[in-house]
Amino acid sequence: MVDAATKKTLSNIPLLKTKAGPRDRDLWVQRLKEEYQALIQYVENNKKEDNDWFRLESNKEGTRWFGKCWHYQDLMKYEFEIEFDIPITFPTTAPEIAIPELEGKTAKMYRGGKICLTDHFKPLWGRNVPKFGIAHAMALGLGPWLAVEIPDLISKGLVQHKDDQQQQK
Repeated sequence: MVDAATKKTLSNIPLLKTKAGPRDRDLWVQRLKEEYQALIQYVENNKKEDNDWFRLESNKEGTRWFGKCWHYQDLMKYEFEIEFDIPITFPTTAPEIAIPELEGKTAKMYRGGKICLTDHFKPLWGRNVPKFGIAHAMALGLGPWLAVEIPDLISKGLVQHKDDQQQQK
């Protein structure tokens, strides 16, 4: 069951058409164009909704992605580096998004700081190949993970605001 806000978010992210991964050469270029178009649309929608929460860029080949995501709590911005590689079996296999600086701070994370998306997101991704892409992984994977995990980590003192960290030094 998907809530209304999620349905609205999903309906505003273009679905992708090309089923291609990094090994598919020419088709991969087409897939990357679709990925960028979907990401641009998603970011623009987020900005219109005053919900801008990440920046992403990729290497030239579109196989390695990196950037920042952030979460606001108590009027404070908590910012994290994110990274992921496009799997060889993409788009059949979803990318594994990592927040390396949070590795070991929550059980909902794997080695290397890869966030746990197994129970909720990966089955949804599997049912929507090749229509889902990176923008969908951000919207339905990383976004909800941040919304649940970061407040918990803050409340446990495992994540501190950068200003608090500087005062302790």
